[in-house]
Amino acid sequence: MNHFVYKDDNLFCEDVPIANIVEQVGTPFYLYSHATITRHFRVFEGAFNDFDHLTCFSVKSNSNLAILRIFALHGGGADIVSGGELFRALRAGIPPDKIFYSGVGKTPEEMKLALKSNIRMFNVESEQELQTLNKIANNMGCKATIAIRINPEVETNTHPYISTGHSENKFGISLEDALNTYESARQLENIDVKGISCHIGSQLTDIDPFLNALRKLKDILKELKKMAFDITFLNLGGGLGITYDDEKPPHPLEYAMALKKVLGKENITLILEPGRVIIGNAGILITQVLYTKSTKNKNFIIVDAGMNDLIRPTLYNSFHAIQPVKMIHSEMVVADLVGPVCETGDFFVKDRKMPPFKSGDLVAIMSAGAYSFSMASNYNSRPRPAEVMVKEKLFSIIRSRETYDDLIHGEVIPEFL
Repeated sequence: MNHFVYKDDNLFCEDVPIANIVEQVGTPFYLYSHATITRHFRVFEGAFNDFDHLTCFSVKSNSNLAILRIFALHGGGADIVSGGELFRALRAGIPPDKIFYSGVGKTPEEMKLALKSNIRMFNVESEQELQTLNKIANNMGCKATIAIRINPEVETNTHPYISTGHSENKFGISLEDALNTYESARQLENIDVKGISCHIGSQLTDIDPFLNALRKLKDILKELKKMAFDITFLNLGGGLGITYDDEKPPHPLEYAMALKKVLGKENITLILEPGRVIIGNAGILITQVLYTKSTKNKNFIIVDAGMNDLIRPTLYNSFHAIQPVKMIHSEMVVADLVGPVCETGDFFVKDRKMPPFKSGDLVAIMSAGAYSFSMASNYNSRPRPAEVMVKEKLFSIIRSRETYDDLIHGEVIPEFL
């Protein structure tokens, strides 16, 4: 069920007219549907009900505390890649034994915080990281439970910036070095090797790359068993895509059935790290038209949100659907939807048919729940937008709009100036 629907020509989020939210919150702002988030999580989680697994939300996709709290309340875990994401996950109530820490550049201080918090597992991505983690665990008088992240050399049909499973990417240990790295880890007194991990990319709409990666992990797992390793966790990461335009990603049940078929009767706990597939279509960005202008070759619709609020079109040339908050019954026009940021790359849409928006009209940029606020910046000294969540007939601001004072928080003009 879609919870962003028109009723009498007005776009609603669940049972709340979006225009009513604008009256109280202003623009721009990110808007999330509680019903959509919970439904997506339940569907994904339910697809693996008959298999030993743990669903860990990818915090990098959207790290708002209220959103993380939903997953905590539904028994989910967290896939984190920084100390800040660990702090957020714990603050939201996600149990530390459901937190898995990935990332190629974990600092010693972040490792200490994670060990002190007693997280479930580190996904180690290099030999030097392994040695550093062992040293820190030794100094703290504890053991670090780890999986080793393998780079499975799997082809994926996605943007190169979000492909993570090739040798030219910075992530993971090569297939050739995997067994030697496991043996090296076993020799370290403060390392407890319990898992095998991989992540092949993001916004994948084909199951085959996941299955290919899983087959390669199973081959390594077979060798590790011969070497008497007790591997109890297999982390397949995230990356399952969503529909932005005309993509046809697999349903989570189809995905789960295919994985279970390849995994067979392996006695292991499967770790899944969905992000975009849960939150991507559960959020939108609401913005208001400031001006329109035309040149000899172009029509421009200028809105008050910018690339610093949603950078995906600029960074990845990504598609986001555009909808009016109040239906416009007029002939479509071909235009660019652009923001106020001082960059030519500040656009949401180029040369696309859309309603003939005019100054004051409200625009919904769809599928903005993932990698929008979490990648937002203050470029051009623009305060970041508010975040709002709707649940049935109620809505709440879950992050206040930044102020100009927020922009300079922590900055100091030294006495010598």
